[in-house]
Amino acid sequence: MTKHLSITVSGKVQGVFFRAFIKEKADELDITGFVKNESDGSVYVEAEGEKELLETFVAWCKQGPRLARISGCSVREEGLKNFREFIIAR
Repeated sequence: MTKHLSITVSGKVQGVFFRAFIKEKADELDITGFVKNESDGSVYVEAEGEKELLETFVAWCKQGPRLARISGCSVREEGLKNFREFIIAR
């Protein structure tokens, strides 16, 4: 069953290739949506995919790339938007 999650990751998550890392993981897991930097220093992700794959994806979000330091990760389920691909939004 396809689900939609909105994820906000805070900590040292900008300037550490976090968005590229998340896109790579989304592509590996066949997840669609987008990732973008926020003005408050956090990273915001909208992700759609199968429940089990999203669970794995959220675990990657909570870990981040090697240089990241995650201090928080909030996740909420929302209505499907039917994204066709996963992009890095500017």
